Amino acid sequence: MNLHIKAPVVWAGLCLTVFSLTAAIGQEPALLARNDLSTTDARASVASAKPLVESVLPNYYHPQDGTSVYELIKRALASNQEIIASRLEIDKARARLQQARLRPNPTLEFEQESGRLVGNGGDGQFTVGFSLPIEIYGRRSARVSAAQIAIEASEAEVRNRERVLVANVLIHYAEALAALRELDVTEKLLDLDLQTTLVVQIRVNEGEIAPLELNLLQAEVERLRSRRQLAEGRLQSALTQLKLLTDVPFEDTLRLREQIDDAVLPTLPATKEAAVDIGLRTRPDVALAQLEEQVATAGLRLVRAQSRPDLTAYTRYSQGRSTYDAPIAPFSQRDRNLTFGVAIGLPLFNKNQGAKAEAEISIRQAQARREFAERAVRGEILAAYQRFEAASRAVSTLQTSAIPRSTQNVETFRRVYEIGEIKITELIAEQRRLLDATRDLTEALTQRYRSQADLSIALGAGAFLPEPK
Repeated sequence: MNLHIKAPVVWAGLCLTVFSLTAAIGQEPALLARNDLSTTDARASVASAKPLVESVLPNYYHPQDGTSVYELIKRALASNQEIIASRLEIDKARARLQQARLRPNPTLEFEQESGRLVGNGGDGQFTVGFSLPIEIYGRRSARVSAAQIAIEASEAEVRNRERVLVANVLIHYAEALAALRELDVTEKLLDLDLQTTLVVQIRVNEGEIAPLELNLLQAEVERLRSRRQLAEGRLQSALTQLKLLTDVPFEDTLRLREQIDDAVLPTLPATKEAAVDIGLRTRPDVALAQLEEQVATAGLRLVRAQSRPDLTAYTRYSQGRSTYDAPIAPFSQRDRNLTFGVAIGLPLFNKNQGAKAEAEISIRQAQARREFAERAVRGEILAAYQRFEAASRAVSTLQTSAIPRSTQNVETFRRVYEIGEIKITELIAEQRRLLDATRDLTEALTQRYRSQADLSIALGAGAFLPEPK
């Protein structure tokens, strides 16, 4: 009778010993796979308190040897083949500027006349001429100006591509951090459930509870295993995308240096108005839209200059010999001439009417794109600010209220279950509520990181380019 009274106390002591253990790394014992676990082996397993879950977290995370987001961005900007190819557009634009600065080539002409083929062998003339097109109406300066603006536009295009690349790196980096946290949380809950399984197995073997409770708990364990596998798969997928963007060999190991709870991003402007002002001044796509408008305007100036009359200066030197039949005897005469002149091309029919109309339309297109780009920047910054503020409030609420209370509730349910006052289904249900709250926190942390990253990208992503000191 006394032994029967003391049994709940003994079980409570064993359970408290198990539930006070933290999640550890190790192999799950083979005895958990058998329903016919002996009481002696079960008690020995609980007493030894060996780790039950082999964590895979060290394969993807290391606080010292891991790779930071700044290192990933630096590597991506240095090795991404698309960025390397786009930078060649700047060299092409510089080559076009070199070509635009060149003056038109002169023309050298030679001409030989002879009367031998028509029976007048004494007549002939040799002429050498030289002509040089003269650029007037500011044609050369308009051409050079358009080429110089094209270089600036190419540089802005490259900066915008770099901004997009940084944004892609941050997106997949945030996904990796979120999956890493979910993997960590799931492993800890899985380890606690495995420890609980040991105690429940003992109680089943002693005949205190029905085997159904053990089966329900084992089903929850398998559910957590599947969630762990899904989280690891999402983490591996995000890391693979990062390897693709940063040109890291797929077979190499890539581990992260930080977790999403303490991930640090550059300091952001204090107000939305300041952020909008910075974005309009530093965003490369806005600068590109402004430069495209300048390119279109320069193109119109060039077309107008080319529609003016052409001017070509020329000179010719000719030397000829003529033979005349005189009554006494034929005689020959030599002539020398030096000619100067100017040729003017008259734009009577082709005045570049179509090219002018196209250039004017291009200007209106560039203006519309610039206005849209400026409006889009304002919208992106305001939306990112709103998401960041909402996510920050959600993180604060979950960390200070929901998670602590849910954790305390689970601990209370565990202790009540230990003394046999509730069923295992109630404990599992409360634990699932804790898991849902934890996932909500992971999502809120991810949203906060993503919104802060999006805000930095909306400002031009310049803060991500240097390595932090």
